[in-house]
Amino acid sequence: MSALAQTAWRPDGASDPLATRHGLIGAPVSRIDGPLKVAGQARFAAEVPMPGLLHAGFVYSPVARGRIKAIDTAAAEALPGVALVMTHRNAPRMKPPALFGTTPEAAGASDLPIMQDAEIHWNGQTVAVVLAETREQAEEAAALVAVEYESLPAVTAFAAAKAHAHPPESVLGEPAVLEIGGAEAALAAAAVKVDLTFTTPRQNHNAIELHAATIAWEGDRLTIHDASQLVTMTAATIAQVFDLDPKQVRVLSPYVGGGFGGKCLWDHQILGAAAARLAGRPVRVVLSREGVFRLVGGRTQTEQRVALAATADGKLDALIHTGIAAMTAHNACPEQFTFPARHLYAARTFKLVQQVAEMDMLANTFMRAPGESIGTFALECAVDELAEKLGVDPVAFRRGIEPENDPTSGHEFSARHLSEAYAAGAERFGWAKRSATPRARRDGEWLIGMGCATGTYPYYRMPGGAARITLTADGRARVAAAAHEMGMGTATVQSQVAAERLGLPLDRVSFAHGDTDLPPSPVAGGSNQTAAIGAAVIAAHAELVKALLKLAGNASPLAGLSTDEVEGRDAGLGKRGDAARFESYASILRRAGRDEVTVQAEAPMPLELQKWSMHSTAAQFCEVRVSEITGEVRVARFLGSFDCGRILNAKTARSQFRGGIVMGLGLALTEETLFDERSGRIVNATMAEYHVPVHLDVPEIEVIWTDIPDPRTPMGARGIGEIGITGVGAAVANAVYNATGKRIRDLPITLDKLL
Repeated sequence: MSALAQTAWRPDGASDPLATRHGLIGAPVSRIDGPLKVAGQARFAAEVPMPGLLHAGFVYSPVARGRIKAIDTAAAEALPGVALVMTHRNAPRMKPPALFGTTPEAAGASDLPIMQDAEIHWNGQTVAVVLAETREQAEEAAALVAVEYESLPAVTAFAAAKAHAHPPESVLGEPAVLEIGGAEAALAAAAVKVDLTFTTPRQNHNAIELHAATIAWEGDRLTIHDASQLVTMTAATIAQVFDLDPKQVRVLSPYVGGGFGGKCLWDHQILGAAAARLAGRPVRVVLSREGVFRLVGGRTQTEQRVALAATADGKLDALIHTGIAAMTAHNACPEQFTFPARHLYAARTFKLVQQVAEMDMLANTFMRAPGESIGTFALECAVDELAEKLGVDPVAFRRGIEPENDPTSGHEFSARHLSEAYAAGAERFGWAKRSATPRARRDGEWLIGMGCATGTYPYYRMPGGAARITLTADGRARVAAAAHEMGMGTATVQSQVAAERLGLPLDRVSFAHGDTDLPPSPVAGGSNQTAAIGAAVIAAHAELVKALLKLAGNASPLAGLSTDEVEGRDAGLGKRGDAARFESYASILRRAGRDEVTVQAEAPMPLELQKWSMHSTAAQFCEVRVSEITGEVRVARFLGSFDCGRILNAKTARSQFRGGIVMGLGLALTEETLFDERSGRIVNATMAEYHVPVHLDVPEIEVIWTDIPDPRTPMGARGIGEIGITGVGAAVANAVYNATGKRIRDLPITLDKLL
């Protein structure tokens, strides 16, 4: 298998001759969907018109575990405009959704049956769906549904759940326990060491676009206009739930107003489809902001231990990262917080252990850089504390424990330029001005401090992606894949990739996406979509070149040339390095009597992941101002220095990096889902009480990058969607310590912890 992996891209380190031929790759191209969104012409899931549309309202359980003893829907059904009330008594029979990760097509957030019985599994579970002519009527009627519950014992306290914590079967396919050497013994014997505990809270998704779907049946064919980051998997899983062929389900989601791991398959799409089938009319489901907290999972809470031991010369003798994450028995998202420790630093011994503590709660799920964002908080704060004990500058210490190869797998890195990112970032940020002594800088009541931290996120390229290219006689190309546009510029970047290889101007290339009628795509998650779809576009382009050479025939200047000898340029094909041997696409198709030619291809399997250790990395720098009087923390400026391979679009990449950093500031300072352990209820299920960063909270954010291509990835690029948030929490916490002399090991960093 490794021999195959060696030929996957360019393991010899040579650049792809077609990757940057015409200067489109890396250019700061504005998003091509921008004008549509600004003009209000980009249609989202809750805006699709349908005749006879009904609107859904939801009734949520107020108990964490129990049974429905009785349910009275008469008052709701009597209201004007109400078409029906669906409960477990009249809901269509449905299979439990296949749990995400159990098969390549599975997308279920949990494997619980949905409204098939009287059982209650979490506080917030839907117990009734009301359909009415307007949303206001549906919500008013939902408030009139009377439900009597029998409460059963529930595990809603993390402390109680921890007593029964255990390692999961795996952590995203990797072992939950990894030990190399005797780390505990090395720690005990070390002269310089830290042994620390960190906690991180629950956090919830709050994307601008509420979770929504517009759903219609036509016989046994189901159409769902969704807000989704996994349309192909959603169609397959909903087909499984309703016992349909996947081809009978079409999911469309051309625009998604923020995903971050939350816009996947939840109960509301399935309940909406069931209610639409029961009513015989189309249904629109739009969760309220509270409904998002009740039905859509987020980041779960963790308790983490990081213990580090150093030798006298500043090398790591032991790296221990263990901990527990809350989870349910019905999902599989254990928050991979030990992943950064597996790949970041050279150490002689390792002990990495993840456990889960099962609770009766809403299934937690992926939330931007799921475990890495909180794992780097604990690890990087501990690294800072160890550097201080050693009397070494935190940047110099981190650069001094850089590994040559992956420290736990032993694999060679596909490319790693973190030291360069640190050097450039430290110079640009003015790190040399930092005082090593806490509380040394002030401006009146404001204490000023600087902090740094390393960020990391693995490179993924999930299998199953395909792309179609149609080239027309007028020199235009239509590229299509069921990919997802969540604001990161998918259509723009993939158009750049296609135009670069075809030798066409960007305005002659279009990219269709967000529809399961198009070639399949994997989830837009794990920062994998650009590589997954880009690889498919490259594969389709190779098939297109084959088809064009065949159509060109012996009468063409291209006669006798192989696919490796030609390139796209000037709206045609030409021999590399020979300007005379060229024929335009229009000429090839005209001579062949064709108006267009269409090809489709799947991306090759991601064999590169089997041979190399592949990661995006970052050096994060933060300056804070902390009021000595109130404890208020203000981030004054922030700089992220990234090593993510080739940057495909300088403008959209900068936006993604900044967006991740802003989300990291929320993680560090404001975001916390408050969970009432007496009832299992989320008590701050509104934007008024769950605080995300707003404009006044966000300082100047500067972003730089190495832009060194990774020769083992398509287009030389690694993922950038989630690397921005990793390390941010620790950089803020380390800056707060430098300003105040107080170590905060429990997120968020609120003023009560500093007074």
